[in-house]
Amino acid sequence: MSSSKEGLSIGITIGLHDAGETMWNNGIKQNAVYLALALARCPGVARVMLVNTTVVPVTQSLPWDQQALPTVPFDVAKDLVDVLIELGGQIDAAATDYLKQRGARLVSYCCGSEYILATEAVLFRKRMWGSNLFVNQRYDDIWMIPQIEVNRGYLEVLRRQRARVVPFVWSPMFLASRLGEFPEIPHGGEYRPRVGARRLSVLEPNINVVKFCLYPVLIAELAYRQRPEDIELLQVCNASALAHDSPEFVSLMSQLDIVRQHKAVFTDRHETPLFLAQNTDIVISHQLENPLNYLYLEVCWQGYPLIHNASLCPDLGYYYEDSDVEEGARRLIEAIATHDNHAGWYRERQRTLIARYLPDHPQVVESYAALLDDLMRRPLR
Repeated sequence: MSSSKEGLSIGITIGLHDAGETMWNNGIKQNAVYLALALARCPGVARVMLVNTTVVPVTQSLPWDQQALPTVPFDVAKDLVDVLIELGGQIDAAATDYLKQRGARLVSYCCGSEYILATEAVLFRKRMWGSNLFVNQRYDDIWMIPQIEVNRGYLEVLRRQRARVVPFVWSPMFLASRLGEFPEIPHGGEYRPRVGARRLSVLEPNINVVKFCLYPVLIAELAYRQRPEDIELLQVCNASALAHDSPEFVSLMSQLDIVRQHKAVFTDRHETPLFLAQNTDIVISHQLENPLNYLYLEVCWQGYPLIHNASLCPDLGYYYEDSDVEEGARRLIEAIATHDNHAGWYRERQRTLIARYLPDHPQVVESYAALLDDLMRRPLR
């Protein structure tokens, strides 16, 4: 598989927007780091680096260990890599040509809802690329995480290359690192039983229809109608702008008992590790065409009840099917009534199940090793 005696040199792109960027503004940088950790364990890989494709300088303030994960600008990486995996930052036609002339392979790692975003951009006149769209058609392979299957046709037709489903990778490393900065938070921020009514939270980003707060709020409403004494508060995060700027959203919310009786608040964005540790007891979630994401793993790893409809991980948390809000409300009431009786077992069970996504899981490493082997056997495009 290797292109030299030492082995493959692999770069994974990121697109820094700030020299001291947080890991919690989106999942892209986390994805790049977790993928790098998995690839570094593959036989025949000599080194893996993160490659910044923006003009933002790479500094020591970045929130990962640059000894373990060297981070360099593209202008440096372009002469070092045998494989460039385009994940968090896109390269242009000239950069692609340069890599191809060197004999390097280029992989598109797809982990976003590109079809959904493009559809909304067209239908709702959201400016994205305008008339300056660049679709790279020289990828040597397309790697697609399993939860974005709805995007397959969009990716394959435009990029003129078949996509292959690859393992989803996650690690609790950033969760633990962030909580480690707050020694006053007990038990590493893990869930602990609590006496009294429960604080419910919805953490959907509310950027598009893929992960939107409406159905989780409706689930909370149904549970509140049955067990009002058991619900202290519903916190809808990433929704402050909706509550201030969307008359339609306000009108919908004003129909609900949990809102009318002042048991709901609509807040700004929060960091997941700290919010879980300090502000909530149960998380309610809903998704369309994205049935696996980091939020679910973060919540379950820490032992919090997660009410969700993610069909790729129905064994985690408290699962309800599709958009069945009545079933979601039943699972929520079940969590309120019984979770504290087995909270320790639940947390350890969740961690055992989540192990299948860790960067050092043998099946994850073997799958990526096989993907790299196939990639290096293919002729350059």
